[in-house]
Amino acid sequence: MAIQTLQWVGGLNGYLKLIDQTALPTKKRYRICRDWPTVFRAIQRLEVRGAPAIGVAAAYGLVLGIRTTPYKSLRDPTGQADYADFHKKLKRVAKKLSLSRPTAVNLKWALDRMAQTARTHKNKPIAQLKNILFREAKRIHAEDRQVCLALGRYGARLIKNGSAVLTYCNAGSLATGGSGTALSAFYQAKRQRKKFRVYAPETRPLLQGARLTTWELSQAGIDVTLLCDNMIARLMQTKKISCVILGSDRVAANGDAANKIGTYGVARLAHAHKIPFYVVIPTSSLDRTLKNGSRIPIEYRSEHEVTTIAGKRLAAKGIKVYNPAFDVTPAKYITAIVTEYGIIKPPYQKNIRKLCP
Repeated sequence: MAIQTLQWVGGLNGYLKLIDQTALPTKKRYRICRDWPTVFRAIQRLEVRGAPAIGVAAAYGLVLGIRTTPYKSLRDPTGQADYADFHKKLKRVAKKLSLSRPTAVNLKWALDRMAQTARTHKNKPIAQLKNILFREAKRIHAEDRQVCLALGRYGARLIKNGSAVLTYCNAGSLATGGSGTALSAFYQAKRQRKKFRVYAPETRPLLQGARLTTWELSQAGIDVTLLCDNMIARLMQTKKISCVILGSDRVAANGDAANKIGTYGVARLAHAHKIPFYVVIPTSSLDRTLKNGSRIPIEYRSEHEVTTIAGKRLAAKGIKVYNPAFDVTPAKYITAIVTEYGIIKPPYQKNIRKLCP
């Protein structure tokens, strides 16, 4: 059963409950979000992470941001409150939430979808509109669960009996509202009783592979082996890796894919060793407004993520630090892109347009 990374508790006046992923795997603790700034901080601090999960959390965060808007105003004592004032607040909260992390396109996608829902129902009373937006956030969450299952069905086709698969970072239940993107393929392959093993590099500097992926896969009873990031070339050279399967936070119209820093290096190594390299994403991670990956914004994070581990400083004080959170893999190194609508092969610009609505 998939780990429930985030859940809404109660009705419109309820709250968002998240697994705090910064504490895993040594502790399983929860973050309770009763207002949008708490959701903002949870996304920014990586308490919730992974492009689909960030999108779901942002949708719920917007609900938390607008649910206290008064129903009535002096201009409208009947309860048909002024929509313009309501929409100003919605736009303000959405803009602030959108700044929490710049690279994952699902964040903007979910907030834009919520804003469009508000515009569609702008003639409804505010009390009713709040409930409509709450239901839309829950629909985004429910759809993500179904998309993850579809990704698993298509992705499992890439895993054969006896496969040795390399993944990178974490693209599982912890990164989504369901069973994961790339890791959903592993869960489906296990349900199909395929025999395979997974290799998971640690993923410096925040160790999502070591802390999250190995924990998640071992919880599911999947054969997983941890290795250091700088052991990947040796692994490919000696262990007959069948394929690489991983996720992405944003894919441009031409198939260029942004993912956790280090992914580009993995893709180049796979290319050199003639190993298929697959990217598994929901179509909400497609950004067809960008012609190529050079325009994908790359997030740069705190130097402390590099100079410390678990709060202990390992580097000299005062040194300069380079810490991009993502890199972009050119489409020419990607064998295929797996979506909930099927497996897309090059040329990506044409075939993404053909397969995905």
